[in-house]
Amino acid sequence: MKRGVLALDRTLAVLLGLVLLAGGVAGLAWWTGDLLPDTTLDTGAVTSALDAGWFPAACGAVAVVLALLALWWLLAHLPQRRIGAVLLPGSGGRGTFQVNGDGPTRAAAQVLTGVPGVRSASGRLVHDRGNLVAELSATVEPRADLGEVAAAAAEIRGQLLEVLGRPDVVGRVRLSVARADRGARVA
Repeated sequence: MKRGVLALDRTLAVLLGLVLLAGGVAGLAWWTGDLLPDTTLDTGAVTSALDAGWFPAACGAVAVVLALLALWWLLAHLPQRRIGAVLLPGSGGRGTFQVNGDGPTRAAAQVLTGVPGVRSASGRLVHDRGNLVAELSATVEPRADLGEVAAAAAEIRGQLLEVLGRPDVVGRVRLSVARADRGARVA
């Protein structure tokens, strides 16, 4: 979650808590008769506002604004797994060495696509449960030798981690077997 959203969450939680606390104290004081002793409330202004012609349109506009705000709120809380630039070893006070997070993983996926029996492959660098994960996914032909593909994928994963040169990056390879051979389709 982004820092701005987290700060807004905390601020709104404190404000909401204070409003609920004040409302609870006011409700308790009203129930015991300490809030407005011997006073009657005039609700004429509220009744006339509810009967006004502009009131339904105003309620509709407020509802649309609140719905859009709720949608933004939900989207702001979606976890962002993608990684932007990654610092490489050798970065120091004079400058930094950075690489686009998906660049090396896409290159590794392209190499994996060249392995016999691999139909397609993709790669990305993501955050997963607090770890940086270099993730390779490949679709394998049904008749491919899974042992050979798995060995090649493990070698490519090792090369990818060596290229990134960061001990905090973990590698993951996901192999899925296609349902049918591409060449086995009948016209």
